[in-house]
Amino acid sequence: MKEHAHSPAQALFRRLFVINALVFAAGTLVLALSPATVSSPVLLAEIPVLAIGLALILAANALLVRASLAPLTALTSLMQRVDLLHNRDRLREDGNGDLASVVTTFNQMLDRLEEERASASAHALAAQEAERGRIARELHDEIGQSLTVALLGLKRTRDRAPAELTAELEHTQEAIRASLDEVRQVARRLRPGVLEDLGLHSALTALATDLSQTGSVHVTRSLASVPPLAADVELVLYRIAQESLTNVARHSGATTAALTLAVVEDGEVVLRVTDDGRGGVREHGAGIRGMHERALLIGARLGIHSPPGGGTRITLTVPGTAKEPTA
Repeated sequence: MKEHAHSPAQALFRRLFVINALVFAAGTLVLALSPATVSSPVLLAEIPVLAIGLALILAANALLVRASLAPLTALTSLMQRVDLLHNRDRLREDGNGDLASVVTTFNQMLDRLEEERASASAHALAAQEAERGRIARELHDEIGQSLTVALLGLKRTRDRAPAELTAELEHTQEAIRASLDEVRQVARRLRPGVLEDLGLHSALTALATDLSQTGSVHVTRSLASVPPLAADVELVLYRIAQESLTNVARHSGATTAALTLAVVEDGEVVLRVTDDGRGGVREHGAGIRGMHERALLIGARLGIHSPPGGGTRITLTVPGTAKEPTA
């Protein structure tokens, strides 16, 4: 194993040694066969000949060595730009001579890192979904029930209360009823029961409707029928649509937005959210990185186009292989 680890360095050493040996042997042969001679001491007329010969030898050596080390330059460039959220950025393994094994090893290392990151992200997102489900159940079963009991108690109190307290009790009832509605909405956002019960189309429709009903952003939707998708794929589509629409409402300053779902060539499913807001979305924000991680889990591509002042377009492209397996 140790010998194998040193073999690329040994191969590179042999290549450079051979290159230098050939260059100097060629220079020696040219001097031996050419009519040029060197006196002792060296005459002034012979200095230009020696200088030209040395320059030619150095130039030939530099070109050959540079060509041999070119893969290292490409490897360094890839190291500087590599991002495990944007996968499949690899170096070509052919045409790299003795450094091919180094390139192959580096590509294999990136494969392992991407697999490990995807696995870690999957576990983290699964734990996140489980925690969201737990909080949603507690909100619905405990806080929701408590608010409902308080609301019913206030109704009985209002029915027996003096007339001068009726208006105040009704106001309190409305406040509790509004809080109950907010709790239910938060629970629905945390745990998309409509996705589990009615499917992706209904869940996306509910997202667009909920945002439109807030009055801040009018959302149009165009949702095509899609082939059956795996449960994790549907969840990623839903969560990215949810995060995108939430960002539209909170940060974009938009008045209109559009949610589309379509099937394109090769069976790819494309989810797109666009708005007419201020644009200039930061690619490295926590929300955007979270969407990239979710897309990576299902092998999808996430594209973000957000020029300053030109609105934002978020596109998620799911490969056609992400369909629900058939029995």
